[in-house]
Amino acid sequence: MAITSANQLELLQTAEAVAREKMIDPSLVVEAMEESLARAAKSRYGSEMDIRVKIDRRTGRANFTRVRTVVEDEELENYQAELTVEQAKQYLEDPKVGDQYIEEVPPVEMGRIAAQSAKQVILQKVREAERDRQYEEFKDRAGTIINGVVKREEYGNVIVDIGRGEGILRRNEKIGREAYRPNDRIRCYIKDVRREARGPQIFLSRTAPEFMAELFKMEVPEIYDGIIEIKAVARDPGSRAKIGVISYDGSIDPVGACVGMRGSRVQAVVNELQGEKIDIIPWNEDMPTFLVNALQPAEVTKVVLDEDAERIEVVVPDEQLSLAIGRRGQNVRLASQLTGLDIDIMTEEEESKRRQAEFEERTKLFMDNLDLDEFFAQLLVSEGFTTLEEVAYVEIDELTVIDGVDDDTAEELQARARDVLEAQAKAALDNARALGAEDSLIDFEGLTPQMVEALAKDDIKTLEDFATCADWELAGGWTTVDGQRHKDDGLLEPFDVGLEEAQNMVMTARVLLGWVDPTEMEPEAEDDGETEETEEA
Repeated sequence: MAITSANQLELLQTAEAVAREKMIDPSLVVEAMEESLARAAKSRYGSEMDIRVKIDRRTGRANFTRVRTVVEDEELENYQAELTVEQAKQYLEDPKVGDQYIEEVPPVEMGRIAAQSAKQVILQKVREAERDRQYEEFKDRAGTIINGVVKREEYGNVIVDIGRGEGILRRNEKIGREAYRPNDRIRCYIKDVRREARGPQIFLSRTAPEFMAELFKMEVPEIYDGIIEIKAVARDPGSRAKIGVISYDGSIDPVGACVGMRGSRVQAVVNELQGEKIDIIPWNEDMPTFLVNALQPAEVTKVVLDEDAERIEVVVPDEQLSLAIGRRGQNVRLASQLTGLDIDIMTEEEESKRRQAEFEERTKLFMDNLDLDEFFAQLLVSEGFTTLEEVAYVEIDELTVIDGVDDDTAEELQARARDVLEAQAKAALDNARALGAEDSLIDFEGLTPQMVEALAKDDIKTLEDFATCADWELAGGWTTVDGQRHKDDGLLEPFDVGLEEAQNMVMTARVLLGWVDPTEMEPEAEDDGETEETEEA
């Protein structure tokens, strides 16, 4: 094929036809043609030459040029594409390094092999442009619902035609035992769009909680308009789901709006999700109240929230336990996902036994350490005293309110408690020293002798050892592995040392050791101070 005036316009017409068919920019096709013609010219004139082709966008005329770049004498490697400054003087007036000498060369006759190679280059460029267009089109649609047609099934994964591209619905993203045949219509949630070597991969889902939220947005105008917001969704795909909603308009009931007239709105979502039962729950900022709603239809007697551990204890009547837990733990599992908290469910009888055990344990503590009879020790526990520290250092008025306790008795109680605490501290300190604890750690402010003993048992014996600890190693924490939360016990957790307190102690130790510059720790506080001074001035 020779680039002659007869087929110059045909080049542009072909480029426009291909671009129209693939829905890409015609200039990309023309660029691919220029590259393919340049490759054919190199095979004719020599691969060392820098041959470039420019196709006129109006006439279709292909202009073949040879480019030679001016380089330093010692850098001349390819004499076909490079010139020294001296050599360039015969072509250019005042050549400098980096200048280019461009000369036109005759167009080439394309043989069969060259034409085939050119075709491959054009196809490759067109494919790349098509992939880029597809990625750009779908990347912003992640997080939305799309309608498609099933093309085929591969190893349990469904390939879905979604218009100008293909999406994949993996088998673990299908609801239950859904089965699809070619040409079935399907509605999916676009979970992710990734750019990969073989083209954009569009991952679809029907089990994602967001799929349900988007379905409700389509069915409930108030959600679409922002009057009602979906705060949380938890699903056991194909079986049961819970959804927490809140209304920003006092006159609109969020649950009623989502259910619809005679259940029409929620039924439309249920039908799409293969009969998945949906509990619609009013959202509440107060987490215990929201959890009580989330555990419906079970009745809850008592809720105890531990925010630090992100755990919540729920007490239910004995006959309500199975209802609260649900079949195979489904109800409590969904409530846990909805609230983001670990839930411990116990019956009133179990809670009563636990309270009784705690009561007996504290009673024994006071009997053994303060030399009290059982009745007197029980009186202390009943008044809310749980530790020897509370008895030793509480205001004396709080002891004298107990029946039969006057000022003298209260002072005697406190003296006994302090004596025991001092003896325990001395024993702990002696044991810590015996384990090798150094004065730098013992004298560190904030650590009691019992804490130092616990650290020494774990081979933390110096202030340097302490400064290398992580806050969670001292205060404990939670780790999530494979979706399951596991408790990490902290060395100082038995002494009620929280994460923030542990963080402060470790940072203080690092400052004392000179590892951290204290002026770099609170730049914001300093800025605030400067601002206040400026305002006062």
